[in-house]
Amino acid sequence: MEERQLNEKESLELIARMIQNTQQKLEKGNGMPFLVWGYTTIVVSLLVWYFLSRTGDYRMHYLWFLIPLVAGPVMFFLIRKYEKGVKTYIDRVVGYVWVVMGVSGFIMSVTAMFFWNLPILFIIILLMGSGTAITGLVIRFTLIAVAGFVGIVLSLACLFTQGVDQILVFAAVFLMMMVIPGHILYAKGRK
Repeated sequence: MEERQLNEKESLELIARMIQNTQQKLEKGNGMPFLVWGYTTIVVSLLVWYFLSRTGDYRMHYLWFLIPLVAGPVMFFLIRKYEKGVKTYIDRVVGYVWVVMGVSGFIMSVTAMFFWNLPILFIIILLMGSGTAITGLVIRFTLIAVAGFVGIVLSLACLFTQGVDQILVFAAVFLMMMVIPGHILYAKGRK
């Protein structure tokens, strides 16, 4: 197959089509990644908060590891079910952003759990908010970008909340940062 050089206009049109395709995939998937990770995080947060406030047993923090154990396989199943067709460069960039954020979050969580006392809920919201904002900016989806920046700003609330109530703040931020935008995408995708 012969390769030809694209002129400036054709290059910009190609990039615009790739961004539009990624937006449409996100809408067609009905914001499923936001809903799966958002709801899983909220449910696990409430479980940790409930058992920790009832028992005071620090080992309840191990329940946090349910998030990747539940949401990971669900996302794997959904990706295989819904993602068909060509995967564009923009799709790969968004995927790479989330791989980096996910691995960073997991490493920070393990570090906070076993090695070093860190403000982990603040850090996780900051990372996931950054990933959400970057995703929104890359695919030029204002709702997602704004949700990410809201998460980044609200991550500070975890620094000013003490004790187990910090977990409730964490869950509320994930509601605003992931679940609400996910439902908006779901409604938009169904139209």
